Amino acid sequence: MFDFIKNIDRRWIFLLMLIAVAGPIYIIGKTGQTFPEKALRLSQAVFDKIDGLPDGSKILLAFDFDPGSEGELGPMATAFTRHCCEKNHKMYYLALWPLGRQMIDDNIKKVITSDFPEMVYGEDYVNLGFKAGQEGVIKVVVSDIKQLYTTDARGTSITQIAMMDGIESIQQMDLIINVSAGYPGTKEWVQYAVTPYSDKFEIVAGCTGVQAPLLYPYIPNQLPGLLAAIKGASEYESLVMKKYGGESPAGKYIEAQRRMGPQLVAHVLMVLLIIAGNVIFFIERKREAGR
Repeated sequence: MFDFIKNIDRRWIFLLMLIAVAGPIYIIGKTGQTFPEKALRLSQAVFDKIDGLPDGSKILLAFDFDPGSEGELGPMATAFTRHCCEKNHKMYYLALWPLGRQMIDDNIKKVITSDFPEMVYGEDYVNLGFKAGQEGVIKVVVSDIKQLYTTDARGTSITQIAMMDGIESIQQMDLIINVSAGYPGTKEWVQYAVTPYSDKFEIVAGCTGVQAPLLYPYIPNQLPGLLAAIKGASEYESLVMKKYGGESPAGKYIEAQRRMGPQLVAHVLMVLLIIAGNVIFFIERKREAGR
């Protein structure tokens, strides 16, 4: 038995991994049930910052990602918009990534247009679109937003958009929410907006897993809350749905929790394989020492 396990064909391991991933996908898709999530401190802080603001607060949502990172960041972007809609916050969208505008448009259609049709464009939410310049854009809008944004993403003059009346800079925002896949992203928003104007506003963010360690030094002073990868998205999603989702939330609002199922089972399998490999190693070494 030992020799069989020691010399097992690696294709059996690949098959086990396939089952570990495909099984939860099938079961979750069939039943709609997801693994329970317990929100950790950083995810809870993100929820509390948004939920604790008075209804109708001004929120700047910067979507700095593209389809390549949608798997990790799409669910948290959806949850951010849903949460802001439930609180009737005024949502100001913009992007520092060229395809960020597409991510904003998709998000608006998925959440606002579909489930909050009473919200009026230009009064409750506006898409300012993409501007080139990376962190240079942040340096400008933090003092004079109309210097760069003379029209919205549809080409409508800013002067004709009701919710832009009296908005001179993003210092008038109550909170910045950034969804970041890299550069430019959360680090630049912290460095060029929040740090110089820490008395004006705060930022919470969601980011990819590889980016999270670069942002931990800013916690908790400049960055009180952070969603790291699909795990952070799942935790935050569960908080939003627990309070606002009702009995059976739509699948698009529990997407991160659904994606955590295959990841959890696959990680458990990997840990078991590592343990098995180490057991085999030590048994083999003990046998060789006894010869």
